[in-house]
Amino acid sequence: MLHRFLTSAALVAMAAPAFAQSEASSDMSVSYGPRPAFLASKLPEGELRDTLMACTATPQQTKFSIGHRGAPLMLPEHTVESNVAAAQMGAGILECDVTFTSDKELVCRHAQNDLHTTTNILVTDLAEKCTQGFTPASGDTDASAECRTSDLTLAEFRTLEPKMDAANASATTAEEYQNGTANWRTDLYANDATLMTHAESIALFDSLGADFTPELKAPSVEMPFDGFSQEDYAQKMIDEYKDAGIDPSRVWAQSFNLSDVLYWIENEPEFGAQAVYLDDRYEAEDEDEGLIDPMDASTFKPTMAELKEMGVNYIAPPLWMMVTLNENGEMVPSVYAEEAKAADLDMIAWTLERSGPLASGGGWYFQSVADAVDSDSDYLEILDVLAQDVGVVGVFSDWPATVTYYANCMGL
Repeated sequence: MLHRFLTSAALVAMAAPAFAQSEASSDMSVSYGPRPAFLASKLPEGELRDTLMACTATPQQTKFSIGHRGAPLMLPEHTVESNVAAAQMGAGILECDVTFTSDKELVCRHAQNDLHTTTNILVTDLAEKCTQGFTPASGDTDASAECRTSDLTLAEFRTLEPKMDAANASATTAEEYQNGTANWRTDLYANDATLMTHAESIALFDSLGADFTPELKAPSVEMPFDGFSQEDYAQKMIDEYKDAGIDPSRVWAQSFNLSDVLYWIENEPEFGAQAVYLDDRYEAEDEDEGLIDPMDASTFKPTMAELKEMGVNYIAPPLWMMVTLNENGEMVPSVYAEEAKAADLDMIAWTLERSGPLASGGGWYFQSVADAVDSDSDYLEILDVLAQDVGVVGVFSDWPATVTYYANCMGL
């Protein structure tokens, strides 16, 4: 258990001896592994397949490739090990989803209330501190639980063991609930993985030569939390980069809450210039709606031009919002993407390789192009459209090697 109490400096030293601390991506030791070439080999005959199969580009780190929670296709998300793997695959930007503990310390978790699916908390003594303890499956009712970082102190959080994000909905015991990993993922690398605070992630990512895209997660608790306001929360995240001496040009702070983005633009303009609005208006027609109440940022449904006028320079919708099918059934940019481009907004896509096997259409992330998706090689097809036609500046991926390979081969 000692490794769970390591300081930031110790985490950096442990992370990977092959990575010398340097901001130069050319110093990184990057390897694609077998997956990108495998996907390329499954592409239909044509220019994209020929280009990728003939690629001899030297593997190197690229900011076009963004590690989504590290490399959670196969490693527990938001762990040291997952992010080291992402860096080894050439991800030039790494993500810490930021939330807080009961003592208001910032930690890396995808949600404030995901500990029951991403850690072993339910089979520890800390289970009694959960907002909702384990309830077994019964009849038509699934097993459930809810455990929040805000239920624990930082010291208690550090004692948890991370695992692949999953739960067994038919479980009748907490032990069974732990075992729900999809059969296209793996638990092979889940043992002895290491949780991180936000400050520790900064030190680690910096040591790997990568830049930063922290996401301020929506609290599950009512704010202010014990006097800790939403503005305090947004400021604390930025302060940890300032305390670490990180140049603002290396940080892309994210939030689904437009108020957070506008706070950074007004109060931390150097960071706000690269703040990313995670647009969750999952209907294309929303782009033509104006402000519902210009005095209340929580009700904004701005047009692309209005976002730009507010000082927003980056937006990041799910990848399916930026593509559609034309009359020939080919993937092409959506009206949403065209409107964003016309407003001079840079776009970032999420999330590639989160859908598992694509034989059945790709699920939520491919819903706008499902009729054209029937093979894992379609990960490369949509990536090509996003890069060449939509013009995104970066792509989040659960397995960054695929995006790195594409970017290196295409000279992005």
